[in-house]
Amino acid sequence: MNLVKVSRTRNLLISALILMAAAFGTSCGEGQSQLQIPGVQGPNLTLQQDNMLITMTFDNIQLDGGLRYNIPEYNNSYIAIEPDLQSAGTLMSINVSLQDVFNDELQLLPPQSLPGGRNLPGVSTGRLPAVAFSIPKWKNMAFYLGPKFFGVFVPVKLDIGTNNIVTARYYSGKVRAGNISLVGPDENGENSGFVLLLDLSSSVKKRLKRIANKYN
Repeated sequence: MNLVKVSRTRNLLISALILMAAAFGTSCGEGQSQLQIPGVQGPNLTLQQDNMLITMTFDNIQLDGGLRYNIPEYNNSYIAIEPDLQSAGTLMSINVSLQDVFNDELQLLPPQSLPGGRNLPGVSTGRLPAVAFSIPKWKNMAFYLGPKFFGVFVPVKLDIGTNNIVTARYYSGKVRAGNISLVGPDENGENSGFVLLLDLSSSVKKRLKRIANKYN
């Protein structure tokens, strides 16, 4: 790949507040969080052609072989789960197509809060159009897509106190790309996990659409 083109692509994504970098064969650029999630490495964020890739490794979950699950209502997106080659844990890769991110019909889905009913942190209404579903080992995952946010809630056991929510900035490179929040269990001892909310401001959308148009 021409080094000048790589540099221009990286500068474009920086100005869009989502520095994930374009991929050509291998990806470069990672999202970073100020929060450490117990038992989880990540989440890391990259852009591979016209797909947002969110990856994380679960240290205490082991699976034999690989599995793939389509994300309901997201026609071009899926979750892949496989043993992590670098550890004894399990790697989850969430592949979200920019075609789905720009699908206006997904914003007509019923608004939902966090699993269990608590408000989404950092969202004025506490809810966003969403789909929620479960896969083995992960009960009540949720994907959110609103005019200004794309988000995912990943269930994981967290002992941070009942109903406690801790929020920090989430960075892509050195640029803020959104927020990440640790969510403690509810009164029933359920629905703990973390939620990653990425910025989809008008300027970010404009630049991501330019990238998506290159591959469609």
